[in-house]
Amino acid sequence: MSFKIAEMKRSNILILFVLTWILIGFGFYLLYKGKTTNNATAEVQVDSKFGDLSKRADFANAARLVTPAVVHIKTQAGGGGGSGSGVIIEADGYIATNNHVIENAEVITVILPDRREFKAELIGRDPNTDLALLKIMATKLPVVKLGNSDQVLVGEWVLAVGYPFSLNTTATAGIVSAKGRSIGIIAASQQEDAQQGSSAIESYIQTDAAINPGNSGGALVNTSGQLIGINAAIASMTGSYAGYAFAIPVNLAKKILNDFKEFGEVRRGILGINFPSPSTEDQFLKEQGITPGSINGVFITDIQPGSAAAAAGLKAGDIIQKINSQQIYSSSEFSELVARHRPGDELQLTYLRNGKTASTKAKLKAADKSRELATNGSLNELYEKLGAKFSALSPAIKQRLRIDAGVVVTEVYRDGVFGQLGIPPGTIIVYINGAEIINPEDVGAALLEAGSSRIQILAIAPDGSKVAFNFSFGA
Repeated sequence: MSFKIAEMKRSNILILFVLTWILIGFGFYLLYKGKTTNNATAEVQVDSKFGDLSKRADFANAARLVTPAVVHIKTQAGGGGGSGSGVIIEADGYIATNNHVIENAEVITVILPDRREFKAELIGRDPNTDLALLKIMATKLPVVKLGNSDQVLVGEWVLAVGYPFSLNTTATAGIVSAKGRSIGIIAASQQEDAQQGSSAIESYIQTDAAINPGNSGGALVNTSGQLIGINAAIASMTGSYAGYAFAIPVNLAKKILNDFKEFGEVRRGILGINFPSPSTEDQFLKEQGITPGSINGVFITDIQPGSAAAAAGLKAGDIIQKINSQQIYSSSEFSELVARHRPGDELQLTYLRNGKTASTKAKLKAADKSRELATNGSLNELYEKLGAKFSALSPAIKQRLRIDAGVVVTEVYRDGVFGQLGIPPGTIIVYINGAEIINPEDVGAALLEAGSSRIQILAIAPDGSKVAFNFSFGA
């Protein structure tokens, strides 16, 4: 009996042990199941907040919507030819493209995706934004719906559609890498417009969607098939895609293209301030004792007399932080926002002065009026603004450097434009806006010709390296 009782006790203990582990295992199962359910719920909540991510990345649908309205553009000029892309923006034959695709063209041919060919009329072109508008005699064409580039997010999926290397319609995907980029490519290419000066507006959408020669003028669209930019440039040492592509924001393009259609030219409103160029912005702020990035906005270095900015009460040293309640992060964004407006438009400006925020309204003036204000000034006043003195180069120096033109900077004053840009004495100025500088008088003449527009100086630094400086006497 005692043996049987002991055996029963051992059996009960074994059963209890097994049941305990079963309960523990079941508990772990319930805990894991609960976490999985919670994670699934969280994913649903994220999807409901940001939209169905699978649909947002539906490139096939975006390509289906866009490719019928992206055209191939061929040009003929002086025996040669060029190739690019264009975007149909109106069903009755209006097509947006880049200025550099069609400039100097004698004949422009548009080839639709269905292989119909049309001779195109040039309605207007603008080297300063690298945009052009064409018109073909056709109706009921497919169009690309215009989006809103202000709402584009860094990291957002995008699709580039065009005709690279004269291939058939090609679509490539990527993400938005950055916004408000200025790469200096427009000013550098404006040699033929040296007489008019350069007022290049660069505030590109940067993307890693692969584009190549021939994509210029093509569409950059979001995954809903809405146009957010006109593809314009690549950053590459070889001329082919190397990871960086740039598109003109559609919100800027809308205004320029509407001007072409309505006036045949761009009607740009001018505020009338001077500010550092994107390439010198950070260095200038450091010299003012301001940590770059600590204050968002554009630092005003000078106000043009009689300008819209002067009438609004703005002063040198003010930092414009918002235009019509839209935050400004760089001078390239500032230039784009102003360039979206016509003469007579009123801007609400928020600015920082002596650490205090204030606001004012400015009614933009016509570009030719602001140019007149600048050109009416004397050469002495311009030289004072530059804060520099020049002298001619000797024939021996020209021969040693293998140049036919140039003047040397002999003195630089800290408060002038040259001092702000960091141009040292000994620098040789060779070109201003594409015009050769033979003697010191040519410097003043080139600046008077540029007026309030963007100015590009190509120079040789004291160490012999080639450098470029960009600035403006007005915006």
